[in-house]
Amino acid sequence: MSPRKRSGEQLMVDRAEFTSYYGRPVIKAPSWSARDIAGYFFLGGLAGAGSVLAAGAQLTGRRRTAAAMKLSSVTAVSLSAAALVHDLGRPARFSHMLRVVKPTSPMSVGSWLLAAYGPAAGAAALSAVTGRAPRTGAAATGLAAALGPAVAAYTAVLAADTAVPAWHGAHRQLPYLFAASATAAASGMALVAAPRAENAPARWAAVLAAAGDTLAAMAAERDLGPLVAETWRQGRAGRLLRAARVLTLAGGAGAALLAGRGRPAAVASGLTLLAASACTRFGVFAAGVASAQDPKYVVVPQRARLDAGDRPQER
Repeated sequence: MSPRKRSGEQLMVDRAEFTSYYGRPVIKAPSWSARDIAGYFFLGGLAGAGSVLAAGAQLTGRRRTAAAMKLSSVTAVSLSAAALVHDLGRPARFSHMLRVVKPTSPMSVGSWLLAAYGPAAGAAALSAVTGRAPRTGAAATGLAAALGPAVAAYTAVLAADTAVPAWHGAHRQLPYLFAASATAAASGMALVAAPRAENAPARWAAVLAAAGDTLAAMAAERDLGPLVAETWRQGRAGRLLRAARVLTLAGGAGAALLAGRGRPAAVASGLTLLAASACTRFGVFAAGVASAQDPKYVVVPQRARLDAGDRPQER
């Protein structure tokens, strides 16, 4: 075995090679159910962003919009929690996560976020429906709105904190993508549920969300690199994410140009944005599973990083 030279130094062993044992996955693919966890991602985003829109509607005197978004948020977070518990298998497992507070764990932080956000969203919705305890309802609305952005985006941190290449490689952009997607969903819900006379803020939010969603998705694919980005463009994930991009742009354009002209156009634009957000969450989830199942998405990037480290440093 002959030594190799590197920047005037001699290596006594050959460069290490990353391989996969008989082509088997290098990491364990997520065992989460796509229906439960991707649905949990989508519904949590809808709930969190919806609470922010509800608070804005209440502050600007759009009472029907505020009430509709509060009901939407409490329904979405309830379904989101049900999906999470269903995936966990036993309801007690969720309560077990509340035994400790671990700031470095996205799962622990997310569990406490849901535990605080859910009752706040419920109190806000109950006050809006019954007309009772307006001060308590206003305080609950403010608390839900304050926690809403974290509820909408923390699942991106949860996914990116894993070793799954298609998620971890996009850890910088994934929270922005999830936040923009959640805003698109909440804006879409507001266009569907709110009267046309009150939907101007939702239309503007939809346009901004569509732009942010598109830019964040493009940035994520760029940072993943040409190899791992394949998981975002091929197979089931590719079909879902392409559909998400088309639906996002169509929904944003509809919100900007048509939703202010009539109720049917507003509803159609809103439903398009809701579908776009769901496709984004399910598409990103599918891309992560695909990247974990194929060892090349772990092995080849590791080898590329090793090769980059073997190059002499420029002076």
